Amino acid sequence: MVKRPLRFNNRGTSGIGFCIAKAFLDSGATVIITSRNDERLKISCEKLAESYKERIFGIVLDNTKVNTFEQAFQNAISLIGGRHIDILVNNAGILGGDIRTTSVTEYDNVMNTNLRGVFFLSQLFGKYMKENGIEGNILNIASSSSLRPAVSAYMLSKWGIRGLTLGLARAFAPYGITVNGIAPGPTATPMLLKDTSRSLANDTILGRYALPEEIANMAVFLVSGLGKTILGDIIYMTGGSALVSFEGIDYSF
Repeated sequence: MVKRPLRFNNRGTSGIGFCIAKAFLDSGATVIITSRNDERLKISCEKLAESYKERIFGIVLDNTKVNTFEQAFQNAISLIGGRHIDILVNNAGILGGDIRTTSVTEYDNVMNTNLRGVFFLSQLFGKYMKENGIEGNILNIASSSSLRPAVSAYMLSKWGIRGLTLGLARAFAPYGITVNGIAPGPTATPMLLKDTSRSLANDTILGRYALPEEIANMAVFLVSGLGKTILGDIIYMTGGSALVSFEGIDYSF
């Protein structure tokens, strides 16, 4: 019998998160996606429900509000009839926090969304998996920015994700919980491509933006049985950005 896992995709309403949710559904999983925007969540669930009516669910979750995580988690369990969740994808993230101009408020918003929320969601799910004997997965969406000297809250948060992935993998491995990360480079998502251009060309060594579907395919591989010997690693999908790690960033102050 093919196991049909239940996957919790934190921020799965656009870009990479949406494509990961779809790829998981294509692989036979039941998926719960989150967003802090109720309308965006509803639209995304409706799109996915056109093909996966019985296996897609959504809950409102704000990564900056850690005190709501436990209740949101219980709501998720209720949505799926008390079944176990065995995969967590930490995908929520926002840009910003340039060291030259950022305020304390902006810095805190970026760090709380991108790192603090991931830390405490992983804590919650790690305990849940351990207590229920679930040999599951935690997959963190990092960034090629963690290869560069950090000059923004965003870049710093992705350095944190890189270190947290290593630490979680070491802590959870004895319980059969596999933790890894994916670090995309420039990817064709609404966060980066805000204009109406359809061109994927850019100045990376690859010569184009990555497609979110390409990132999603790697996510499926890493949480499958084929990825079990990959542990505590970050898979860099950078289009060659890793080869020129200090270029393309303005370090003037």
